[in-house]
Amino acid sequence: MRKMVLVIAVLALAGCGEGKRVDAPKPQATAAAAPAQVSGPQWDLEVRGETPQAVSDLSGWLIEHSFMSNVIRENGKTRILMGPYNSKAEADAKQAQVNAALVKAKKQNIEVLVLERPAVQ
Repeated sequence: MRKMVLVIAVLALAGCGEGKRVDAPKPQATAAAAPAQVSGPQWDLEVRGETPQAVSDLSGWLIEHSFMSNVIRENGKTRILMGPYNSKAEADAKQAQVNAALVKAKKQNIEVLVLERPAVQ
């Protein structure tokens, strides 16, 4: 019964707005739309697991808990990075959030490090 009600609700909502056309507003050129150049250093968080094959498990866990991360391969090593953050304080705050979530999930042997991002040349 519950599934049938859900299907009917989805079908009813799918039909809402049929035949109506809404034009998206055209983007306006502003100074805020241009990418900002950051003059100071930026910071990343590196999440390390005990074993290298756990990278996919660890990155999946981060996504499940709403932590956006990037998996990169650098000099033959796979790394999980979060960021960049504009200040060390912001990176430290995110590190505390991730560590709290790791403790709550009883994840062990995982460390979260704050790293300064190398300057782009």
